[in-house]
Amino acid sequence: MESRYDIKEVEERIYKLWEKSGYFNPDRLPGKRKGTFSMVLPPPNVTGNLHMGHAAMLAVEDVMARYARMTGKKVLWIPGTDHAAIATQSVVEKELYKKEKKTRHDLGREAFLKLVDKFAKESHDYIVNQIKRMGASLDWSREAFTLDEKRSLAVRTAFKNMYDEGLIYRGNRIVNWDPKLQTTVSDDEVEWQEEKADFYYLKYGPFSIGTARPETKFGDKYVVMHPLDKRYKKYKHGEKMTVDWINGKIEATIIKDKSVDMKFGTGVMTITPWHDNTDFEIAERHNLDKEQIIDKYGKLLPIAGEFSGIKIKEARPKIIEKLEKLGLLLKIDKNYTHRIAKNSRGGGTIEPQIMKQWFVDVNKKITNPVAAKTKVGKQESRIENKSLKEMMVEAVKKDGIKILPKRFEKIYFHWINNLRDWCISRQIWYGHRIPVWYCKSWNVELGAWNKEGCGGLIVSINDVIKCPGCGGGVEQDPDTLDTWFSSGLWSFLTLGWPFDFAQGKPKKGSDLAAYHPLSVMETGYDIIFFWVARMILMSKYHLNQIPFKTVYLHGLVRDERGQKMSKSLGNGIDPLEMADKYGADAARLSLLVGAGNDIKLSEDKIRGYRNFATKIWNASRFVLTNQPEKIKKTKHSAERLKYLKNLSKLKKEVANHIEKYEFHLAGEKAYHYFWHTFADKIIEGEKKYFYGDNNAEKMAAYNILHEILIESLKMLHPFMPFVTEEIFQKFYPGRILMIEKW
Repeated sequence: MESRYDIKEVEERIYKLWEKSGYFNPDRLPGKRKGTFSMVLPPPNVTGNLHMGHAAMLAVEDVMARYARMTGKKVLWIPGTDHAAIATQSVVEKELYKKEKKTRHDLGREAFLKLVDKFAKESHDYIVNQIKRMGASLDWSREAFTLDEKRSLAVRTAFKNMYDEGLIYRGNRIVNWDPKLQTTVSDDEVEWQEEKADFYYLKYGPFSIGTARPETKFGDKYVVMHPLDKRYKKYKHGEKMTVDWINGKIEATIIKDKSVDMKFGTGVMTITPWHDNTDFEIAERHNLDKEQIIDKYGKLLPIAGEFSGIKIKEARPKIIEKLEKLGLLLKIDKNYTHRIAKNSRGGGTIEPQIMKQWFVDVNKKITNPVAAKTKVGKQESRIENKSLKEMMVEAVKKDGIKILPKRFEKIYFHWINNLRDWCISRQIWYGHRIPVWYCKSWNVELGAWNKEGCGGLIVSINDVIKCPGCGGGVEQDPDTLDTWFSSGLWSFLTLGWPFDFAQGKPKKGSDLAAYHPLSVMETGYDIIFFWVARMILMSKYHLNQIPFKTVYLHGLVRDERGQKMSKSLGNGIDPLEMADKYGADAARLSLLVGAGNDIKLSEDKIRGYRNFATKIWNASRFVLTNQPEKIKKTKHSAERLKYLKNLSKLKKEVANHIEKYEFHLAGEKAYHYFWHTFADKIIEGEKKYFYGDNNAEKMAAYNILHEILIESLKMLHPFMPFVTEEIFQKFYPGRILMIEKW
């Protein structure tokens, strides 16, 4: 055994050995196995490199997979990557403009998409290399990509099922619009940032109203108050009045609505239904007019009079100047802080707009399910008279999905209760094209036929070449689907759906039948709503089954001062760099031990666990160096039996912590035992027997050290797989620790 542990050489060689063995694939695991353990990797976006947050995810999931494999289960852990439509297209567009001063429109859709595919492939290859470098024991034979051919067919199938059910519709609703990227953005991708701004109090007839956005107020012709607000008791719902406003006199209407916060400001507000979610919902409830003030490029429309065509930021001070001249500006609060919505994928400021888009109806009652039928004996169980929202609540309350840590359950239910119809169409080119075709004789905007008997709108899983109604030409909807639509299917489209699904149930012997629902879904707590809830929605509808039994949410990786790692702060740590410098084992353990809600990480901490890997190596080398030429069984003394009893007890504790998702405690106990009990006490206590001439004593000392070492290597293997595997094979050439019995 070499005197120095060569981290890079060993880790690269050992991973190749694991891959060659085929044991990452559950179908190739040896021996009779009891039970299954299944998990899918939260697919990293193909927008660049993995960061330490991804490394933490890999460390936690690999501990679960390796432990389950060693305890005799058939383990399936599926790898994959996400096309991350908006983020990926945005990166490529920026690079294209930077290098060639061209936009995607200069290239055209087909040429631009080839460019994006090339970038995505290069990024994918680098990410896969990073994942392997971290030692993740994934079944690469089942790797998936959210935009590959199999997944594309699954996405189209899901869309058609939901459209046929009436759960997907096209209509005018308020959406998050990014004027910078010229696309809608999911609620889940909106990032709220606090910003200091001037807050203006304006005179609106007899009322004082407050706003941080005077540029939206040109169309405000409704003044809203709480029906129980005694201050405004004399005003009746629907009452009309004439008030002086920005561009002259307007007729205002009183609206009484319970959504108004009586304690905020004056308790009265005007509403801009076209550009604010809350205002839109009030307008919907009372059937009010909605008027567009700002166009899709962030400029004011003709309704703004002299300010027409001016960008919002430029117009704001000019509008305030005019309001002041008209005597309509009452006061300005300079210490106001409010939240502004940003697109987390592109950084643009969100401007809500009412637009015709594709939506998933989360409140519609499902009475005749197309997809979610399953046979239970002779009876057919159906989802009837339940909405998608109700199914999502039921999945946790009745079907038994556990969310850990438990405190996130409350957040999950709060989010579901406030869930709005999900806008799934995006005005970008990269992604799953919406599987809808329009006959060229069909007027898309009017929703009417220009020819008698024409097929009009066609939703199809397969490409449509001609209109089935009139035989004429067709055009596919130019929009693409929200990335979360395809990743919402991730728990089961990675297992062969819809190919291995017939008569409302998975085919016998398929991955879908064997491994779904998944044992666990592990991810960061910051995307519980983005992704976890979408997977529950999709699985409950398409399979009438929960997607996973447990959701385990790990914390965020922060720097040693507790700040979130980010490029802007310059405090990020590259996991690949750390693995090359200190070893993947050290990087993994540093992300597990000492982790509370969030994980504090520094290079010093990683360096410390590199020293631990060296300690394991040196202790093992001492045992191997003292291995007799012929090994004979010996009877352990009472003291040595006590060592084994204590180790057995500790192993049970470590196993219990792993099964309870307390990975920080499991790793810490295994670490402390090896260093402070085995290396510092037991080895030191047994050393004296190797320096004498009594061969029986040497043999007895070697036997106890060897037994404890091998059991310790097994216990440490899920956490530090490389160094433990390499040492194990020094003692047992040809055997693989990864599949040894725990």
